[in-house]
Amino acid sequence: MGIQRVQFDGYADMVRKIETKARMHLSGPKQGEIVGVIGLLDLFGPDFYPTEKTSADERFAWGKAHFEASVGDSRFRMFFAVHEFEAWLISQPSIFPREVKSELETSIPHPERVNFHEPPAKLLDRVYKLKMRRSYKKTTYGRQLFAKLDPTVAVSKCPYLKSMLDEMLAMAKAAGL
Repeated sequence: MGIQRVQFDGYADMVRKIETKARMHLSGPKQGEIVGVIGLLDLFGPDFYPTEKTSADERFAWGKAHFEASVGDSRFRMFFAVHEFEAWLISQPSIFPREVKSELETSIPHPERVNFHEPPAKLLDRVYKLKMRRSYKKTTYGRQLFAKLDPTVAVSKCPYLKSMLDEMLAMAKAAGL
């Protein structure tokens, strides 16, 4: 089993193209080899949620239902990193530089339960500036830290991540893999 990544130019580009791209893969010449198509987006940042959806749980449920209905294929699943993929990184403070690690170990027991005022990347930026005298660089440091992440640790502290991985595994098992 393999994964083919399709990158979009920000969430607005994904919103415009997800339906077309998902259907292209699900109905294309290799459709018999496709177990499923997964959409993944940070929950924090996009502005397409209805105004009455203010909590992470409400936005997650609405976004998942909205995008899955728009694609309209049972092999498509939409997921959100709650609030950002950095929550998964924060779940394992030991992967960070010593100065940052000491600050994170005591501050975030439930990484996916932060608020919209200081989501994980903003928290990391504040801590990096305070402790390292430089900004947190999402695309540089995030990628390096993600490579060090133990998925079992992240899953134990991030229920939305666990749910996503469980659902992906169920899809693979249902396909006979």
